[in-house]
Amino acid sequence: MRAVIAALITFSLLIAAPAGAADIDDAVKARLADRLAQIDPRLSIETVAESGLPGLYEVVLDSGEVLYVDESAGYMLAGQLYRLAGEQGLVNLTEQRLQGVRVQALAEVPAEERVIFPATGETKARIQVFTDVDCAYCRKLHDEVAELNRMGVQVDYLAFPRGGERSAAAAKMTAIWCAEGEQRRELMTRAKQGAGLQAADCDNPVLEQFALGQRLGVNGTPALVLDDGRMLPGYLPADRLAQILGL
Repeated sequence: MRAVIAALITFSLLIAAPAGAADIDDAVKARLADRLAQIDPRLSIETVAESGLPGLYEVVLDSGEVLYVDESAGYMLAGQLYRLAGEQGLVNLTEQRLQGVRVQALAEVPAEERVIFPATGETKARIQVFTDVDCAYCRKLHDEVAELNRMGVQVDYLAFPRGGERSAAAAKMTAIWCAEGEQRRELMTRAKQGAGLQAADCDNPVLEQFALGQRLGVNGTPALVLDDGRMLPGYLPADRLAQILGL
């Protein structure tokens, strides 16, 4: 996808169109869609909105990627857009938009397709974790799940076998997701402790969740997503997570 985006930017710089109206209307959206289709018909626009920078639009692709395009649909940027906000300093507008994309995408993953370690007593917060059972820091985080649960934090696991479909981790995670309820949690813990699991085969969301993680920008595990869409890459100890969650 990065190669496609690079080609898209190069192409756009070469074929700038005359400037048009700054309003977001069907003509602008159609012009953007046409430019994308010329590069790769698989690319399609999910939304178009004002970026906060006059004359520049924010374009979210259905892949979850964010681009910025001028009103002529002749120039595009792929990268982070920041706003200087006085006492706040630099505000990452791109990350703010991606937070919304993550919230919406993860809301579509039903509870029965997760491995959930519920909070003890009142649920005060939740973290959604893209995990690989063979990842050392995923195992380190899992060692602290019981403590997080006691703090009132629910931990929802989603599958992200870094080696892909044919990896050993994918096979183990398939076995986990083929189980249900408490057995699913037990198998997750056993796998994180290095135990072997009996192979299983069933309809499961492991590869679908792997693809979702890639779409949302996960490039390593563990990747923690908070309910407001913020992503925290890598391991964090339970006390630090509690602080971030405001507990």
